[in-house]
Amino acid sequence: MPQKTHTISELARAFDITTRTIRFYEEKGLLNPQRVGQQRRYTDADRVRLTLIQRGKRIGMSLQESQAIIEMYDPAQGNVEQLERLLDNVNARKQQLHAQMQDLKQMLTELDDVEKRCQQALNIVNKKEDN
Repeated sequence: MPQKTHTISELARAFDITTRTIRFYEEKGLLNPQRVGQQRRYTDADRVRLTLIQRGKRIGMSLQESQAIIEMYDPAQGNVEQLERLLDNVNARKQQLHAQMQDLKQMLTELDDVEKRCQQALNIVNKKEDN
């Protein structure tokens, strides 16, 4: 039974990305479509790789990080190295986000303080104008 393939347009619609993005991933070696004349035909494996690329992007991984992890796929070894690398990336990203969250909380506190001081200054000015 022949393997099902997908056109670039089908993948673009399915993943809500542009065909240019898919060609970019191909140029970077992340996707390797078959050629039927001038037409690119993507396999289910390409579709899975595209899913992993998009998932990596959503969690803040660079394209190079995603590519490195995808290329570590080794089911014969239980994908241990791949999973450990992914866990390292996830933990590093979580630490980065927690630090950013702390920075944002501090910034919000400082903005609240500035807002309060401005409001107090306006109240003083308004009271003087009323007198």
